[in-house]
Amino acid sequence: MQLAIFDLDNTLIGDDSDHRWGEYLISIGAVEERAYRAANDRYLADYQAGTLDINEYLEFSLKPLADNPREQVEQWRRDFMRDVVEEIILPKAEALLKKHREAGDYLLIITATNRFVTAPIAERLGVDDLIAIELEEHDGHYTGQLAGIPSFREGKITRLEHWLTQHPEITRDGAWFYSDSRNDIPLLERVDRPVAVDPDDVLAAEARARNWPIISLR
Repeated sequence: MQLAIFDLDNTLIGDDSDHRWGEYLISIGAVEERAYRAANDRYLADYQAGTLDINEYLEFSLKPLADNPREQVEQWRRDFMRDVVEEIILPKAEALLKKHREAGDYLLIITATNRFVTAPIAERLGVDDLIAIELEEHDGHYTGQLAGIPSFREGKITRLEHWLTQHPEITRDGAWFYSDSRNDIPLLERVDRPVAVDPDDVLAAEARARNWPIISLR
């Protein structure tokens, strides 16, 4: 079975879901507006520049999950999906997923955003599986801590290799990987069919230099 791998944020959807989640928390008064927005914007800029400290960012972004009852954050997530995520799902991305699905490919999202935010998005898009940043839980509550290796930069390679050992029926031979970000160049280098999707400047230059296809889903 051929593997079609997709980044999520700014690839299959038209914005960064984790940054949007932070903005949503601000909009409903779940976090303090001024300081939280400043930090949220700074971490997004660091990600876009390829300088993000992932552990520092996760300490910031996972704190609201630990500070509020699980039932409450899950209700917020349902509202977030309805009010925010639906408007940034890209029709051309859904068409691309459909093309791979009809070809019999296995559809896998691999993202540096946490599973809490991305699991319902992956379900909405109808992909077969999701590799995301995993969250530590204790007695049914989120602790605000990371569980395992974050699926970020080279960590995406590590997590994918582990996933493949658990799915021996699926081969990486001939695999696609679609992404917009310079942070995903390490994994793009590892697949047979790398595709740059509405790429940032660094990835666009890399794609041109390596003759990788460049497409737009906007």
